[in-house]
Amino acid sequence: MIDLRSDTVTTPTAEMRKVMADAKVGDDVFGEDPTVNALEKKIAKMFGFEAGLFTPSGTMANQLAVNMLTDQGDEVLIEETGHIFNYESTAASHLSSVLLRPLKGQKGKLSADLLKDTVRGQKEWEPQTRVIALENSTNKGGGCCYTEQELAAISSFATQNELGIHLDGARIWNAMTATNTAPSFYSRIADTMSVCFSKGLGAPVGSMLLSSQENITGARRMRKMWGGGMRQIGLLAAAADYAIEHHLSKLKEDHRRARELAETVSQCSQLSIDLESVETNILIFDVNGMPAEQAVELLAEEGIKVVPFGPQTLRATFHFQIDDEDLQRVKGAFYSIFN
Repeated sequence: MIDLRSDTVTTPTAEMRKVMADAKVGDDVFGEDPTVNALEKKIAKMFGFEAGLFTPSGTMANQLAVNMLTDQGDEVLIEETGHIFNYESTAASHLSSVLLRPLKGQKGKLSADLLKDTVRGQKEWEPQTRVIALENSTNKGGGCCYTEQELAAISSFATQNELGIHLDGARIWNAMTATNTAPSFYSRIADTMSVCFSKGLGAPVGSMLLSSQENITGARRMRKMWGGGMRQIGLLAAAADYAIEHHLSKLKEDHRRARELAETVSQCSQLSIDLESVETNILIFDVNGMPAEQAVELLAEEGIKVVPFGPQTLRATFHFQIDDEDLQRVKGAFYSIFN
């Protein structure tokens, strides 16, 4: 079975399992796991932040960021397709008592122009706008990425309006690869940032929150309160470190394969896609003349898994365990089914 449902379906390689087995570990609640301590310092330095905190999921990292940057009753501006708004089970309101205010952007992205006149709090009956939440690359936006210029303009707007910025970097590795952006750039435009190791990089578990030392100290306490304090997590940190060192360079091939499939989709009479939206490893496309679930079933019969992303919309996502032979099989199946 060729699994294109998500880049989260990768399994640890034999080499990664060996590194995990050999990892030096300790109790992280006591701050004594040397492997996770080293990874937190490494990733924080890579992205130009003071400190990092390993978390079991990207959702926890995002929610810790929201909690650090807001007070109860505050408002967070977010693009309407953002992960924090759509896929984190109303956690921001439940855990931090804040309002997420969705704005309609383009391809999952906000802009400085769009944010004009969105800041509230001058009147006592208004929520106090405190944070702009961005996602890079965008999931429901089809893997599109912010340029450095776009992020710099939003950062300038935030500074002018005394707003914080959280960057959901679940697929920041893909965005860096696609836009050729240095990782240290992001600390210049964001107060907090999450990065994920279990998507395109292929580690089995884990994300990290990056911010100031003060914020990370507060987030570490909150992580414990929310049940995220872990013990000998050096095994997971070792897998994440291995993924960065050995799998990051593979992302450009995922992007190439996604683009190739997108071109095939554009040639199928029963499918439609915006080729300009395919910037990384994700492609989102529409099915004409049948429900998405039926298209999923037809592809499954050919040994291909994709995920429905709307009534007539599908998503396919590439990762390093899909090779060129798999790609050719997928292209052939698409030609056969949808023409």
